[in-house]
Amino acid sequence: MTRIHLQDVSVAFPIFGAHGTSLKHTLTASVTGGRIGRDSGVTIIQALQDVCLDIREGDRVGVVGHNGSGKTTLLRTMKGVYPPQGGRCDVIGRIASLVEPVQGMEPEATGWENIALRGVLTGVSRGEMQRVTPEIAEFSGLGDYLEMPVRTYSTGMLMRLAFSIATSIRCDILLMDEWLSVGDADFKERAEVRLREVVEQSGILVLASHSAELIARECNRVVQLEHGRVVRDAPLERTPPTRS
Repeated sequence: MTRIHLQDVSVAFPIFGAHGTSLKHTLTASVTGGRIGRDSGVTIIQALQDVCLDIREGDRVGVVGHNGSGKTTLLRTMKGVYPPQGGRCDVIGRIASLVEPVQGMEPEATGWENIALRGVLTGVSRGEMQRVTPEIAEFSGLGDYLEMPVRTYSTGMLMRLAFSIATSIRCDILLMDEWLSVGDADFKERAEVRLREVVEQSGILVLASHSAELIARECNRVVQLEHGRVVRDAPLERTPPTRS
């Protein structure tokens, strides 16, 4: 059964050399939103504090909160990028992440090589990755550019490749930081259709956003973070999509 279970999860980041002035401390606090403490001259940013969540199949969870409240850190913790310093984060199901989709791309590797590399990094079998590679190439529309190192790509081209890879494998859990919109008009239209399909096929959606309208449209539950803590976890009636 697809599930994300967080029990008393805490994530903190040590910042070295950031304790020189009270002004710097104040500015850092205003940007991060998390609790900031000091231990032996090291500034500690408490990004998540005692977070308890149980997300099950069928849940469409909207994560809301001000900048620095811990939304992206929560998504990265679910994905396994940040291991909790306290508590447990247990995930059952295959994750697809559209949180910073270009992260992990190897600049000197070609587009083809990055497709294969992303499969290895996300735990997709070699056979399955070989099966979907032609589809990724076709959807990206990059053609002969796939033979070139991705450092030669424009930002738009890199996003097209990353999006094509991330949405090519069927997932149980989809993590998103805002609704992704990529490429020129033609690609954007195709990407929107693809993204809608992935969202509908996923067992769990976790979507962090500042848009109340987007959360109301896509989610049936809302989790609000403040300073790294969950202050609200409540059901939300979804707004039916508008049909033209």
